[in-house]
Amino acid sequence: MEYTYENGIITVKGLKNYKISQIFDCGQCFRFNENPDGSWSGIAFAKYITLSQTDDMLTIHGITKNEFENNFRRFLCLDCDYDEIRADIARRFSGDKTMKEAMNLGEGIRILRQEPWECVCSFIISQNNNIPRIKKIIEEISRKFGEKIGDGKYAFPTARALREAGEEKIFECRTGFRAKYIYDAACKVESGECALPLIEKMTTAQAIEYLEKIKGIGLKVASCALLFGFDKTDAFPVDVWMKRIIDEYYGGELDIPSLGKYAGIAQQYLFYYIRYKPSA
Repeated sequence: MEYTYENGIITVKGLKNYKISQIFDCGQCFRFNENPDGSWSGIAFAKYITLSQTDDMLTIHGITKNEFENNFRRFLCLDCDYDEIRADIARRFSGDKTMKEAMNLGEGIRILRQEPWECVCSFIISQNNNIPRIKKIIEEISRKFGEKIGDGKYAFPTARALREAGEEKIFECRTGFRAKYIYDAACKVESGECALPLIEKMTTAQAIEYLEKIKGIGLKVASCALLFGFDKTDAFPVDVWMKRIIDEYYGGELDIPSLGKYAGIAQQYLFYYIRYKPSA
């Protein structure tokens, strides 16, 4: 992979196993939407960006070269060897027809490295919710309490901003029962009781237990936050979709610990497969 920066546009060439249409439509990120021309636009790291892709070439509008190198190369998972990752998963699922088909169908999926705080809140909001509504709630919270970064564009609010807003104001963003969980998360993160930077050096099991100190965070939400916001690629969230695929294709049992350090990426292939596989 190589990239150039010219006239305010980042151009990345030589991509393999990379499709923005799959990356932003596999349930891991809620602030990006597809445009009529097939490009995708959204907000990350307090920047509004637009991405478009033609074959193995990706173009990114809205960031500087330094912003790409410091944040967005990592955010967009352009620094990973997915040949190695896919080979590891294929070896662990050797002879597994379902995984082979899932990896072929979702060949362009990569796991984003989102901002940890935003990711924690996003998956608290995701509880018993659907993607369109999750997106609307996140946008409303950002509009009311986040920093304005452009015309009608707002960064996700800090923990301090949400703590100062209070539970009642958060509830007014149609968060429902999740308002008390978001507020508790904001209080604990802002006070340092739940210091998110410490998670980097924890095992995934330790990190799950640490995040579960926040009200409303259980195994599934913690696993999602760790996979998508903390680069814990062995985290394996199990929701209704995953329960369905485990029941239908693995007899109700899947030995998750045996899947290794890329278990969460394997999960994303299976998750995408059960949602988008061609009908028989």
